[in-house]
Amino acid sequence: MRVLTHCCAGLLAASLLVAGSPAAFANPSDHSRSVVPDSGNGNRQEVRFATYNASLNRSAPGELLRDLGTPGNAQARAVAEVIQINRPDVVLLNEFDYVPGNRAADLFDENYLRVGQNGKAPLEYPYVYTAPSNTGVPSGFDLNNDGSVGGADDALGFGAFEGQYGMVVYSKYPIETDSVRTFRNFLWKDMPGALLPDNPATDAQGDWYSTDELAVLPLSSKSHWDVPVSIGGRTIHVLASHPTPPVFDGPEDRNGRRNSDEIRFWSDYVTGGDVASYIYDDAGAPGGLRRGERFVVMGDQNSDPRDGDSLPDSIGRLLGNRLIQDPLPTSEGATEASALQGGANADHRSDPAQDTADFEDREGGNLRVDYVLPSRSLRVTGSGVFWPRAGMPGSDLTGIVPFPTSDHRLVHVDVTLNGVRQR
Repeated sequence: MRVLTHCCAGLLAASLLVAGSPAAFANPSDHSRSVVPDSGNGNRQEVRFATYNASLNRSAPGELLRDLGTPGNAQARAVAEVIQINRPDVVLLNEFDYVPGNRAADLFDENYLRVGQNGKAPLEYPYVYTAPSNTGVPSGFDLNNDGSVGGADDALGFGAFEGQYGMVVYSKYPIETDSVRTFRNFLWKDMPGALLPDNPATDAQGDWYSTDELAVLPLSSKSHWDVPVSIGGRTIHVLASHPTPPVFDGPEDRNGRRNSDEIRFWSDYVTGGDVASYIYDDAGAPGGLRRGERFVVMGDQNSDPRDGDSLPDSIGRLLGNRLIQDPLPTSEGATEASALQGGANADHRSDPAQDTADFEDREGGNLRVDYVLPSRSLRVTGSGVFWPRAGMPGSDLTGIVPFPTSDHRLVHVDVTLNGVRQR
């Protein structure tokens, strides 16, 4: 039986789906994991966390529901196959249109993940979390200063309709619904030292947005979620987000600045204490994580450590945080693609093996923008980016333009928990 539970944070209508116990799959090529007895530390649990910008966004409301309503959508089948190959225990999907009542998330689960794709073993995720996004929510203001009010660029987060480019978390382990925190309504101006953009036509600082606009403009272009997952009696906080791309603006760099501060938010949040004292969630509760909490920061951060258009050290805020470890996942396919595609890739400084997105090659090139970053309190045992070399199994799922799945690649990190209770 499937039960729909609502998690209220302020006015958010976040939801959690609970179903029967997950099935066990014994396909070695699918990297199934298990509880391993450990005489010294009790049971040892291997857990795979993954993030995937699946590009399951559509141009109009209702289109994703239509596409997921039957099991025949080619892109959704390919995305599900990628997930089934990699078999994460907890996965965040970015660019998955939010539909109230969890309807789109439920349909993708039932018609695609639970159905074996191209001979792969099905997956069951008994726990699903999704919540509203700022994308497409009208601001009532001319946020891009083009002289008119309305449209995707004047929304609280860029989007043609409410919920476009949303996100969803699927988990094999229970989600502690009552402890979920969302930060969709946290105002950008309330971050100390916020990188508010300047209007280049004036001498004032940080004046691109008016006082009235700043009173409604959130930091998060989609949302920031702290989703606690219970694994054998241990809680791991899945910190999910999808900062705005640092492009599609002007000399004021409003998107680049917002992107940088959206990333900074998680660094401050996991640091906690006085550093996070300015933070408040959508229920009004203040502060960040408590000291010693385990966490994994996941999502398409739209920022490469050394290349691309994000502000310098934007993602460096996370990668350099002393509480965070970077497993540096790689793939052979990314190295091959960079060499074959050339263009802007030839001038990149980052290691192409770490790229996670196949972007246009004339100006941007391929970049590392998708991250799974565990706390240092977690033991990392493996990592990878699903980007097979051309001609290798799975390469038909990544492909080239037009991509059969997405221009992003699934990124996963494996951690081991000691002393967990067996399910």
